[in-house]
Amino acid sequence: MTDANPVARLAATCATTELWWDSSPLIYEDWLAGPGQDYRATGLFQPGAPHDDFSPASLLQGATTNQPLTWQVIESRPDAWLSWLAARRKAGEDLTGDRGLWPLFIEIAAQGADRLKEIFEASGRKRGQICCQVDPRDMTDVETMVTQARRIHAARPNIMVKMPGTREGIEGVRVLTAEGVPTNVTLGFTVAQLVAVGQAAAAGLAEAHVRGTDLRNWRSCAVMMLGRYEDAPEFRAQAAELGITLSDADLRWAGIAIFRKAHRLFHERGYPSKLMAASLRVGPRVDGEMRVWHLEKLAGADAVLTVFPNIWEAFIANYAGRELAPLIDEPISDEVLERLLQVPYFAQAYDEHGILPEDFVSHPALQATAASFSQAMAKVEEFAAA
Repeated sequence: MTDANPVARLAATCATTELWWDSSPLIYEDWLAGPGQDYRATGLFQPGAPHDDFSPASLLQGATTNQPLTWQVIESRPDAWLSWLAARRKAGEDLTGDRGLWPLFIEIAAQGADRLKEIFEASGRKRGQICCQVDPRDMTDVETMVTQARRIHAARPNIMVKMPGTREGIEGVRVLTAEGVPTNVTLGFTVAQLVAVGQAAAAGLAEAHVRGTDLRNWRSCAVMMLGRYEDAPEFRAQAAELGITLSDADLRWAGIAIFRKAHRLFHERGYPSKLMAASLRVGPRVDGEMRVWHLEKLAGADAVLTVFPNIWEAFIANYAGRELAPLIDEPISDEVLERLLQVPYFAQAYDEHGILPEDFVSHPALQATAASFSQAMAKVEEFAAA
């Protein structure tokens, strides 16, 4: 089957694997007209399917966004969004302060959700979701995040609300699950966080059943941000202090190892959440050829793999004739794992009990990623106030 579409072959490694677009659907057409023009008929759609939008025939079955990706949408069409804001003001709406931020932020998510509506309905509300994130500046305030989450999800039934992987964000998952609000926990970098999400979703689901909550739109995902975890300067710095040189392959194995362990635990324990691999990266280079291990080595996962456009490009280009097999349950080599476990940054993340919930917020990768999300949220807020 090496002559088949590599994305289709990746999806075929597990019937419950979901492939998503790690960007707003609102930039999809721009991608097709630019870098994506070479991939219209070779990667992201079933043979013979139309390639102009998301549909049940698309291999892409959902989308993830965050504050930087929302800002990307605004930057791509600033005049259109300024006109949208002006029309709201003309209609008499008060858009001062965050009264301008949230209508704009949610409208971008809602329009993206509409692009996925056909998938959502055709799948019986099982797929076709888009994720929209609460304000990262409130990541330790349960009540504020829950209030934002209710407002975000109310815009469209196929909007999943992204909550942060802090203790408070995960508690918000329990509260929202009991209400039937779908959630996706981002800023996940450790097995402990991912397991906590599974537990919170299970607890919230039990409450929902007692209440008789309508769960037709509900689902739960728990994100491991592989690339952002591996890229953290603390990882290499700690290794260097111990006299350990981490290769590009070692770094990739680190994120893969954490995800594989969490995947095994979720399967064994039957958590109602589905793992999601995000922030994927290209690499390493093996025998002179570029690989995308974040997809290749997670093939066969009962999980969502959400992929940036440039990573799809690299994967399609480099795997056209390469075999793909279900590797999710393949063990990491003892040599690699022993080397990684010498580094506290990895050992803590790999241990299910390596970090306490109250310390989730202090994880270096979480702090750095949340800061970048907060900066983008401030840009959206400033734009909405213009």
